[in-house]
Amino acid sequence: MRAVVMHGARDVRVEDLPMPTIEEPTDAVIRLAAACVCGSDLWPYRGADETREPRPMGHEYVGVVEEVGSAVSNVKVGDFVVGSFIASDNTCELCRSGYQAACVQRVGMGGSQAEYLRVPLADGTLVATPGEPAPDLVPSLLAASDVLGTGWFAAAAAQAGPGRTVAVVGDGAVGLLGVLAAREMGAERIIVFSRHADRQALAKEFGATDVVTERGDEGAAAVKELTDGLGAHSVIEAVGTQEAMLQAIKATRPGGHVGFVGVSHGVEIPGRLLFGSHVHLHGGPAPVRQYLPELIDLIWNRRIDPGRVFDLEVPLEDAAEAYRAMDERRAIKALLRV
Repeated sequence: MRAVVMHGARDVRVEDLPMPTIEEPTDAVIRLAAACVCGSDLWPYRGADETREPRPMGHEYVGVVEEVGSAVSNVKVGDFVVGSFIASDNTCELCRSGYQAACVQRVGMGGSQAEYLRVPLADGTLVATPGEPAPDLVPSLLAASDVLGTGWFAAAAAQAGPGRTVAVVGDGAVGLLGVLAAREMGAERIIVFSRHADRQALAKEFGATDVVTERGDEGAAAVKELTDGLGAHSVIEAVGTQEAMLQAIKATRPGGHVGFVGVSHGVEIPGRLLFGSHVHLHGGPAPVRQYLPELIDLIWNRRIDPGRVFDLEVPLEDAAEAYRAMDERRAIKALLRV
């Protein structure tokens, strides 16, 4: 099968790899309908995460079940399914408490930028759609596999809700879908940090009421100016850098909540800042599996259209261009048509 393999910084190739097979009774093999490049894939692409040996890329996926192991009963051959970027049994104590990303049997997914994918713990990881989706729903269902579920978790962790002002640090796909999630949760006001006109426009369509172009301390001050000097009730941090985290904390009012889902790189929080802020911090890898049934229902009934974050679509063979476009911020998120 054809698959995307990263050999090193800015060295992405599409190569022939062996077809995946059932290795455990709990496995399923799916034929991918679409794949995509994640913002977190750009860390190794840019060399911020070292690539010691060639590795298959991708952890977001939707497709049709081709084969199941003998212990799989929740999905069957022919089902169109959506799965999380972390495989989970969905039955352990941590899964039952809503933290499937911390499942005691968790397996990080990889290799989904390909034609086929082996999914471990299939019963707990995959959720079937009500039927074969219309083609225009596939991008939105693909978004549910990670960026929508992650934005949803960020909004929930930040306790977005009615009567609350939400600020969003990061105008990538996760941040933009954090805006959408905050709107769906009933937030009264949504402030997005963005310097890019196309992303600002999509944020407003997703529910943003205000745009702040400043960053760092100036950005936090702008949010306070918009909120009578208090700061936002809820802040989503969807970048993962030191500047973004400090900006998020400083933009939050005392007693407010920061939901952080940006993959952390070099983030250190000064103790005095945190101590004096009276801010609640909650986040980490999103338990996407917790939200998949609800998100699939919202997409299937066309209440939300998160697939709009895909502003570039290329064939799988052109994956290198997808990475370049996202790295150069010519694309918010690139879909790979399999």
